[in-house]
Amino acid sequence: EVQLVESGGGLVQPGGSLRLSCAASGFPFDRFVMSWVRRAPGKGLDWVSSVRPNGFGTYYADSVKGRFTISRDNAKSTLYLQMNSLKSEDTAVYYCVIGNDVPLVPPPRQGTQIIVSS
Repeated sequence: EVQLVESGGGLVQPGGSLRLSCAASGFPFDRFVMSWVRRAPGKGLDWVSSVRPNGFGTYYADSVKGRFTISRDNAKSTLYLQMNSLKSEDTAVYYCVIGNDVPLVPPPRQGTQIIVSS
C-alpha cells in the first residue's frame, strides 16, 4: 500500500523558515519524480516544486523560486521542502505527491498545514 505522510508544518511569522518532510512507503521511491503541491484557503491545488528521482533535477513555481528548496533522501524514502522567507501567501496545506501532475482533488489525507502570520 502506497503511503505518504507529510509533517513539519506549523505557525510561523513572515520571513521565517520551516522544513517539511514526507515519509514515503509502499512503492520504489527512488524511481519516481516527487513533488510538493499546496492548497491555499479557498483555492485549488497548486504545484510548488518537483525533484527528479536522482535528486539532481529540481523545479519550482515562480512564486517560490529562490525561497524554497526541494530535496530527497532515497535511502530514507523521504522528500523534503525547505521553506525560507515565508510569506502570508504561502499559507496552505502542503501535500507530497508521486510524479509531477497536480491532482484534480486534494489527496485523501490531512497533509501538513502552514500558517504564515504575525
